[in-house]
Amino acid sequence: MSSFKKRQPKGSFKLFPRGARKTKLVGNQSTQADDLGSPVKPRRGIYLLPNAFTTAALFCGFYAIVMAMTQRFEHAALAIFVAMVLDSLDGRVARMTNTQSEFGAQYDSLSDMISFGAAPALVVFEWSLKGMGKLGWLAAFVYCACAALRLARFNTNIAVVDKKYFQGLPSPAAAALVAGFILLMDDLHFKGAELSWSAWSITLFAGLTMVTNVPFYSFKDVNMRKSVPFVAPFLILLGYVAIVSDPPRVLFGLFVLYGLSGYAVLLWRWRSGRPISIVQTTIDHGEK
Repeated sequence: MSSFKKRQPKGSFKLFPRGARKTKLVGNQSTQADDLGSPVKPRRGIYLLPNAFTTAALFCGFYAIVMAMTQRFEHAALAIFVAMVLDSLDGRVARMTNTQSEFGAQYDSLSDMISFGAAPALVVFEWSLKGMGKLGWLAAFVYCACAALRLARFNTNIAVVDKKYFQGLPSPAAAALVAGFILLMDDLHFKGAELSWSAWSITLFAGLTMVTNVPFYSFKDVNMRKSVPFVAPFLILLGYVAIVSDPPRVLFGLFVLYGLSGYAVLLWRWRSGRPISIVQTTIDHGEK
């Protein structure tokens, strides 16, 4: 009896052919490749911790608008300052926990637009500029539009700008300048209608300075992990005491000095023969 030969298929078929899914190591993350060798992009996640700070800053900006609508301008100004503190923490938390993401960067910009663009403009309009008619709401709009332009330029020029300086007044500092003036005048029991032209001038100064090329020191080169002399913590302690002793005067005074410091740096760079522009000619791929 002849032995039966099992018929073999013409083409070999395997459910998981060899080499169909290869794992490649790219940087510190393992990604998968298909048959053609092209890497498959890993899933993009949303990190909770840094975005929680961004959401809190966004809430403070919205709260400031609501307080301005109810004529509680002191609470509105304080909310903008709290948003500024929270905004300074989300990026640092993301870098410390290695949770940076493109989503977080875009979300932070949108939050800044509300907290440091729309909120200060609406608060100062309700507080003082409303009685000026067209000049009042135009000044508030110029500030809001300049904040949007400032944020858009920051996102596009982040790789080619000198890290030691900001290109134009940062939007949190501009918002603090407007909110600090409101907080100080409210503490001195002045009505917003009595200071319409002063509020109008400060609003335009803060808004237009955001879109200039004036360099403002960014404090990004300060190394927090480096040892410092004993006098440094003592000076920080004195700063805390000064702010707590009279927050409206001290905060407004500090941000007025910072708002004028950029023009002093600009004059110093011009007098010393240094380039006025802070845009670098080579691309820097360092961290934000």
